[in-house]
Amino acid sequence: MIKNISNLGDAALYCDFGGEVNKTINSDVIKYFNTIKEKNIKGINNLTPSYNKLIISYDLKLTNFKEIKDKVENLEIKETQKIVNKKIEIPVCCDDSLSLDMERLKEKLNLSKEKIIGNFFDKEYFCYMTGFIAGMPFLGDLDKNMRVQRLETPRVKVPKGSVGITEQFADIYTFESPGGWNIIGNTPLEVFDSSKEKEPNLINPGDTVIFKQIAIEEYKNFNE
Repeated sequence: MIKNISNLGDAALYCDFGGEVNKTINSDVIKYFNTIKEKNIKGINNLTPSYNKLIISYDLKLTNFKEIKDKVENLEIKETQKIVNKKIEIPVCCDDSLSLDMERLKEKLNLSKEKIIGNFFDKEYFCYMTGFIAGMPFLGDLDKNMRVQRLETPRVKVPKGSVGITEQFADIYTFESPGGWNIIGNTPLEVFDSSKEKEPNLINPGDTVIFKQIAIEEYKNFNE
């Protein structure tokens, strides 16, 4: 559960659940996130969960640090709380035109393209958090032989739909954006849809993701 609660600026709490990144700690973050949302605590205006942290923002006109801290510390968190999650299949094309960093991955991982692709698709991924850009899911955990550092020089523009890996995570760029992840392929699926106000994210913390490899022809015709 929460190890420490501290100030973050003038109007936010920083809830620290520990330094490790694993499903157990992340599940605790999600339980607090869900419980606080359900309680609709006066003054809280935003909740931002991450791998092992939870930022609680509040309105200083309605409350203060001590009041929110006391309420969070005295929350009743059900250990048996069921975290509703989905299993989502994401199509990905690894054609040479879309696998922007395959040559780099082959060199850094000392693996063939076939082995890299086999390892990547032969796995289920757990969504720890979304962020950096709207709806971008951070998906763990890559096998140790698939872990690689970010690009030494980040790209100014990473194409929308790019699927990247770095360290223990995979992610999906929901918009064209600067970035330094190693791009292994691209998905034609819309992972974030701002027109859906209540649920714009296809993938949310706690969900499980399976990547399915598709050919370039299916990728090009996917949205037709």
